[in-house]
Amino acid sequence: MTTTLPTETAPLLDTMRRFWGYDEFRPLQREAMLAVMRDRDSVVVMPTGGGKSLCYQIPALCKPGLAVVISPLISLMKDQVDALEACGVAAACANSSQSVDEKRRVAERIRGGELKLLYLSPERLLSDKTLEFLQSVPVSFLAIDEAHCISEWGHDFRPEYRQLKVLRQRFPKIAIHCYTATATEKVRDDIARQLGFEDHELLVGSFDRPNLIYHVARRNDRLAQIVEVIARHKTESGIVYCIRRADVEEIAAQLNAAGYRALPYHAGLSDQQRKSNQEAFIQERVETIVATVAFGMGIDKSNVRYVVHAGLPKSLENYQQESGRAGRDGLEAECHLLYSAGDVVLWKRMLGELPPEARLAAEQSLVALDAFCTGHACRHRALVRYFGQLLEQTDCGACDFCLGDHEPIEEPLIVAQKILSCVVRLNERFGAGYTVKVLVGSRDKRILEQQHEQLSTYGLLMSDGAESVRDWIEQLVSQEFLTKTGEYSVLKLTDAGRKVLRGEVVPRLIKTAAVESSRSAPKKNRADVDWEGVDRGLFDALREVRRCRAEELGLPAYIVFGDATLRELARDRPTTLDRFGKVRGVGAKKCADFGEEFVRAIAEYAREHGLETDRDARPIPPARLREGTSKISRSSRAAFVHFAEGKSIAEVAKRMGRAESTAQGYLADYLKAESITDPTPWVPRETAERIEQTATETSGEGGMRAIFEKLQPSVTYNDIRIVLICRNNRGLGDSRPA
Repeated sequence: MTTTLPTETAPLLDTMRRFWGYDEFRPLQREAMLAVMRDRDSVVVMPTGGGKSLCYQIPALCKPGLAVVISPLISLMKDQVDALEACGVAAACANSSQSVDEKRRVAERIRGGELKLLYLSPERLLSDKTLEFLQSVPVSFLAIDEAHCISEWGHDFRPEYRQLKVLRQRFPKIAIHCYTATATEKVRDDIARQLGFEDHELLVGSFDRPNLIYHVARRNDRLAQIVEVIARHKTESGIVYCIRRADVEEIAAQLNAAGYRALPYHAGLSDQQRKSNQEAFIQERVETIVATVAFGMGIDKSNVRYVVHAGLPKSLENYQQESGRAGRDGLEAECHLLYSAGDVVLWKRMLGELPPEARLAAEQSLVALDAFCTGHACRHRALVRYFGQLLEQTDCGACDFCLGDHEPIEEPLIVAQKILSCVVRLNERFGAGYTVKVLVGSRDKRILEQQHEQLSTYGLLMSDGAESVRDWIEQLVSQEFLTKTGEYSVLKLTDAGRKVLRGEVVPRLIKTAAVESSRSAPKKNRADVDWEGVDRGLFDALREVRRCRAEELGLPAYIVFGDATLRELARDRPTTLDRFGKVRGVGAKKCADFGEEFVRAIAEYAREHGLETDRDARPIPPARLREGTSKISRSSRAAFVHFAEGKSIAEVAKRMGRAESTAQGYLADYLKAESITDPTPWVPRETAERIEQTATETSGEGGMRAIFEKLQPSVTYNDIRIVLICRNNRGLGDSRPA
């Protein structure tokens, strides 16, 4: 293991502070930057908004020579260069949109040693003329952005990227660094193989985006569902994605008719129209862009507050990339996916022209996406699991399920045990459809032939109906209590499922009707943390200052300052340049260029509204709540203060806009985190004493279920769980789950 010396990181931190106004690394940034500084090839997978660009931009300023960045789109290059120049970094791009004189000036700046970063498309880089030119100047390293485009297994494979394998031959002594937000293990291996890497640094960050609030709902009233999201963000930027061009045009027209400013974007428009519409969106002359998936890679807009998929994306890789265009500044953003089974059929029809192997891979991706949409477990957990990772939090606090938008059924344990028992009694030899028929008491010929009407589980859920039972089976599969195996998707119990049978684990099952609901607005969540201490009136005033200044300079507003910086300014309210320059996101050049104007606006607003200025009110960055050793979600932490006041579960659920079942989980986290030993604020003393006595008598035999069976119906599983946690905190616990 290589030891990192302070002398290695000091110049990186100093450069980041001076040019970008940040004083600490985000996850994996330090390791990625050190790979560049040590001239070691690398593949870096970091979520959108995780600060990938800084991983090569900062070392470019610390190393002698010119860093060459390969980027897929002209518009993306331009945004990157504009943002770098606004920070005082000498950068340029060379592309087909420039005149001969402009390209000549770029070449002269390179020969003069003036430029530190040069952005090129793969096509331009690989031309003989460009390669010969770059071999004549001191190149510090090569960085490949959107590196998943190299792999034929990537969701956005581009043949021209495949040709980058010649770089190792043309630049044998220069390190190559690859960056992407979405790359499975197969894609990562293919990237390294294509580029001829032998001993490279592989850095894979968490695929989770904790600031994104995921909602999936069946599409029923498309326009109303879209409008409901946009209405919560009337003056903020957002994207609506569609599958077909006709849908793009129709929705854009409907939104404008409803009084919202929206523009379409798809391949059927002229190049000039697409460029004009994109610039209007980037420069915030319109709030909403309605687009096919052709839109997005070419922008680096940090303050997109919502992404709505009005149609199903092509794969979970695509969904991760497209939804990830929201909240790149690290602040909260909503991601809504409106699901229709018909979209799956549409995509399969559109995949018909692919070669057999590629079509099979694409169809498997659709199956995974369909399972994500119809599953009934934490969306964040489901996404990161698809990319081969585990999210340890049981409550992400940022998806429709963990926010309590879906109504749980009564007695989920009993229902789950009936289903799992039926699977066992069928000897784990049948699929979901057949199991449903047994549980609802079907007189199907096959069931009678197998004599399964004689099973004890036959007809146990007759009153609930086949649709609900089938849905609960899928929920148990998504929570990994059941698994589907083989060609015929035969149901089998997992180890976790056997714990449910023993009463040691209680699954979460929701009512089928809740799946159909699409009107679930986000309740109190991550946004409460991000807005803490921020004067919203001042934030809006600063947005207007930013808009005017950006318009004067012909720049996107977020390049002047991102929303995260404006919120901190509206929180701390600095009135001197010294304090202004210490705000995150304010580097030396931006302080010099914009400081006086913003400080003046802050002072005037504070004076008019009687606000305190020059505060030191920076909260703990919300992203940190998922780091370190704590496994407790942000939502649970928000509930701690209420439980500390002795509030009941029902009161906390009401205050936080959550289901009581969700608040029960928060209480469990609170009891464990604070080592609470007295359960009586939440369980009547007599009940708690009976549970304690029974726990001693059973001595861990049979788990919670044994206690429940002895004391029902006067106690609930939640009462037992609370008492056992407190008992464990006193050092009297046993191995039974609490």
